[in-house]
Amino acid sequence: MKDAITVRNLKKEFKAYSSRSGLKGAFRDLLTRNYKIVPAVNNISFNVKQGEMVGYIGENGAGKSTTIKMLTGILTPTSGEVIVNGMNPHRDREKFVSTIGVVFGQRSQLWWDIAVQESFRLLKKVYKVSDEQYENHMAHVIKTLDIEPLLDKPVRKLSLGQRMRCELAAALIHNPPLLFLDEPTIGLDVLVKLRIREFLKEINEKYNTTILLTTHDLTDIEALCERVVMLDDGKIIYDGALKSLKEKWGEGKEIEFQFLEEVELADLNKITASSEVKWEKDEKKAIFTAVVEEDDELISLLIAKVVAALKIKDINIKETSTEEIIRNIYDRGIS
Repeated sequence: MKDAITVRNLKKEFKAYSSRSGLKGAFRDLLTRNYKIVPAVNNISFNVKQGEMVGYIGENGAGKSTTIKMLTGILTPTSGEVIVNGMNPHRDREKFVSTIGVVFGQRSQLWWDIAVQESFRLLKKVYKVSDEQYENHMAHVIKTLDIEPLLDKPVRKLSLGQRMRCELAAALIHNPPLLFLDEPTIGLDVLVKLRIREFLKEINEKYNTTILLTTHDLTDIEALCERVVMLDDGKIIYDGALKSLKEKWGEGKEIEFQFLEEVELADLNKITASSEVKWEKDEKKAIFTAVVEEDDELISLLIAKVVAALKIKDINIKETSTEEIIRNIYDRGIS
């Protein structure tokens, strides 16, 4: 399988200017400015295969948006190599833009004062999409995203959720093999998010569309991506399977028990004495929590022992969320 994206030793540096103090300093600033070089993306390398859905994650200022801007040809790298869809995004700009779709959650590619379908027609001409191609592809996109009732409305009259669905449709008018999504579900309600996620899964399966997704909503990543690339301070600190990340840095599982009878921590410690388990009690809710390693056999044995000894009202198994794992990695560092 060929690579949709190849990044080698990519670096982007910016000049950060500082002002001198006082009137004298202001005059000197007119002639020469003090500055220091700040690396936004610092020597990163990664590949994305055609058809992959990859989550590109990191805290604010980690370098995510700067990377996306270099991959889409908006910014020129300071050094390093970027090949996307077999082209240099900056050098082959005119040919390159017809092979990608881009959705920035904070910026619109639709014209604000005209009807949505007029924006679609303009983009159809820009991308030189034939009437037949447009009808075949966009009829499905419009139906799946449920935007037909919105086509005659000016963009300024749409809610955020309606606009984002139209933005996604606009990015797919030319059915590009590669889609960049930068915070596509920011500020959206749960139902709209679910619809967008289902749609992205569908186009990935139907057209083998490659998707690179940056988001702060880690439920988007969990729903769509098997692989994550994690950025911190301009450097990649993890590149691999989301499942492996959870297995390696997840802090076990929590099994919550509610009982039909009076139970003390001492009773539970006695019942599970031979198992490696730590018991905690929530006095208000009368919930007892067993904290154990993520081992299916150990968990099954623990539950069997407790069920055999006590009358159970309810059991709930919780695993460490991706959000908690990633927060822990940023707080404590990866090792």
